[in-house]
Amino acid sequence: MPKVIVEETYRGALYEDGKFVRILGPGRHRFRGWPFSRKSRRFVFVDIRNRSLTIKGQEILTADKVAIRTSILVNFRVVGIEAALHSVASYEDRVYEDVQLSTRRILAVKTLDEILKDRNEISDGVRNDVREAAASYGVEISRADVKDLIFPGNLREIMNRVLETERQSEAMLIQARKEAEATMLRAKGEYEALETRLASDRALAEQLERSPALLRLKELEALREIAESGGNSFYIGLGDGFSHLLARQDSSPAD
Repeated sequence: MPKVIVEETYRGALYEDGKFVRILGPGRHRFRGWPFSRKSRRFVFVDIRNRSLTIKGQEILTADKVAIRTSILVNFRVVGIEAALHSVASYEDRVYEDVQLSTRRILAVKTLDEILKDRNEISDGVRNDVREAAASYGVEISRADVKDLIFPGNLREIMNRVLETERQSEAMLIQARKEAEATMLRAKGEYEALETRLASDRALAEQLERSPALLRLKELEALREIAESGGNSFYIGLGDGFSHLLARQDSSPAD
């Protein structure tokens, strides 16, 4: 008895006398009397694996009148064998056309700046736009990514200069931010040191206020430091009478 083998990653469509009969799953299929049967049998095999298709080289005019060329990479797989074979002449060609037209619709209403700002938004827009249409002919769109964006030569030069300027500005901003942080840290350290000194001075003042002897000791230490610097005379504890005597001596004529 004749047999037909369908591979694991394929599905087969059986036609008898030109009419679709059923989908053949993976494995061996036997048909009584074939190929000598009066019925004419035909088999069409469809790959159900996830596949990719590149839609490339289409030129599109953006909303701000800039001509760009773009390539879109589409991932898809056949999930409805009968719809894929009967709804359209070629489901691969139809996927190509649908993605191409969707890309044109989406990019034509965007400015160049909007396109460069977020490619993911374009990819998501194309995928969502094509998904429903593809489902009608048995194809599931899993991804649609912007692969390439090609610009006119003079525009590429301008964009490169803009990108270089942006990189330099970003580097300068990072350096300025680091210097500002270092300045803030130094100022914070000086402020904390000043607070520590003030706290120490306040503590010493409170101690001196509570202890006259300690106050006197500090006075003597200060006098000693001044005396060690030289060129100064001090009279300590001599009383008012001695002060008058000094005054009279100072006022007497020199010898």
